[in-house]
Amino acid sequence: MGDRYAELKELTARFVDAFNRQDLDGVVSFFAEDAVYDDSRGNPHHGPEAIREAFAPLLSGKIRFDDEDYFAELDSEKVMASWTLNLEAGGKPMKMRGLDILQFRGDKIIRKLAYCKADKPRLDEG
Repeated sequence: MGDRYAELKELTARFVDAFNRQDLDGVVSFFAEDAVYDDSRGNPHHGPEAIREAFAPLLSGKIRFDDEDYFAELDSEKVMASWTLNLEAGGKPMKMRGLDILQFRGDKIIRKLAYCKADKPRLDEG
């Protein structure tokens, strides 16, 4: 595994660290101007300002992402990182498991796809 693998792993770790520090500016700084974030409900957010709006509610409380698995596909510069999100909801500690697929261009994220485990699958018409 070459240098790019290590770079992608480090970028991903720094991105997660910004979330864990509740650093909204830091999180948004990882996204390219033309980035798209597809949240776990399938809603796309285009560009850093829309991405900032999408993440602001999550980063307003105490959260922590704990890493599980990490894979990188170097040709496409895609990373798959699974995680457990620890948060407080309704005064009670809660956990949610999920994964992100991050696609990089250089040191910027151009696409983030978020998935989480749910009681019911989301079904789209089509």
